[in-house]
Formats: sequence, structure tokens, C-alpha cells
Amino acid sequence: MKGNSYFSRKLHSLLGIIPLGMFIVVHALTNYQSFERGAEGFSSGVKLINSLPLLPIFEIFGIYLPLLFHGVYGLYVAYQSDSNLGRFKYGRNWAFTAQRITGVITFIFVFWHVYQTRFQVYLGYITHEELGSTMHNIATNPLYFVFYVVGVLAATFHFANGLWAFLISWGITVGPRAQRISSIVCMGVFVVVAALFILSLVAFRGDEFKEAADLALAWNTIG
Repeated sequence: MKGNSYFSRKLHSLLGIIPLGMFIVVHALTNYQSFERGAEGFSSGVKLINSLPLLPIFEIFGIYLPLLFHGVYGLYVAYQSDSNLGRFKYGRNWAFTAQRITGVITFIFVFWHVYQTRFQVYLGYITHEELGSTMHNIATNPLYFVFYVVGVLAATFHFANGLWAFLISWGITVGPRAQRISSIVCMGVFVVVAALFILSLVAFRGDEFKEAADLALAWNTIG
């Protein structure tokens, strides 16, 4: 039983970085094209990703199944864990508690975001070309915008802090100095990736994406 728990925790840690952490970074860079290059740049990024060979297989085995295991097992670990926050005030204990809280928020946010975007494409309600206008409708809704900002901050902190823990648990950063340096680097990753996502959300509120949303609405009305 103990061996199974050890293996599950190791797999949970690994999947949080490979492939899920890598997917977060790629997703942030793709969405950032909306800020850097506007609606056309975002559309080009979406087309590039959807032109990849064997994409459905990669999504199932490289994203959805790892995400399901990491999320469900993470909720189990959060439920079982005993936070030391009330007894000790060390920074890492705050990070330990924040990791559990952001894990729950991220679990809810990611599955809702996947439903609003990817599943809508699968169900045929929107096309890949309409994802920009869909994100515009989300970003211009005040409640959704706040929800997405909170979700993005939670997800990126969870990834960055999880990366710090991963480096320790896998024996990559052993000594206090290495762990201190990696903590700074990982928090830098959190700031950069979170900034990419938030800038993307701001860009989705722009006039270019509004025009695309209005055009999509007109076509749907005609249809």
C-alpha cells in the first residue's frame, strides 16, 4: 500500500510538469499572440496547433487523462494533507497551503475553461476560427473576467510552486542553496507565465476580437 502511494505521488508530481506544465507554457505563448499580433496572430496560432498530426490522440493521452489523474489525485492529497500553517509561519508552509488551495481552484477553472472552449468545438457549437470571438465574449463579461484572472493566477502559481517541489522530490535540487535559487527562478516563471495569460485576456477585450464576435453572431443569426 505504501509503495502504491509512493508511485502515485511520483506520477502525480511528474505529470504536473510533463506534460501539463509544458502545455501551460505553450498555451500561454499561443494566447499571447492575441496581445502581440492581434486576432490574426491568435488565429494563426490556433491553426498551427490544430494542424499537428495525431492531435486528438495527443490531447487524450497527453492532456486530458494526465489532467484527470493529476486533478483528482491532487484533490485527494489536499484532503488528506495536514497543513502546518497554524503551528509554523515559515514561508514554505504558506506555499504548502497555497499549493493545495490553488490546486482546487485550478481544477475547477481548467475544467470549466475546457468546457467553454474545447468541448464547444467538439460538440459543434463553435469552430476553431470562432475561438477568438468566444474568448472576447468571455473576457468582456465582468464576472468571467474576474473568474479567469483568479483562475490563471491560481493555475500558474500551482505550476510554478509545483515545479519547485518537483525539483526537490526528484533529487534535482538537493541543498538549501539550490532550493533557494530554484525558488526564485520558479517564482519568476509564475510572474512571466501569469503575465502572458493576463495580457492575453486584456487583448481579447479589444476591438479586433469584438468585430470577430459580431461577425460570428451575424453568421449564426443568418444560419
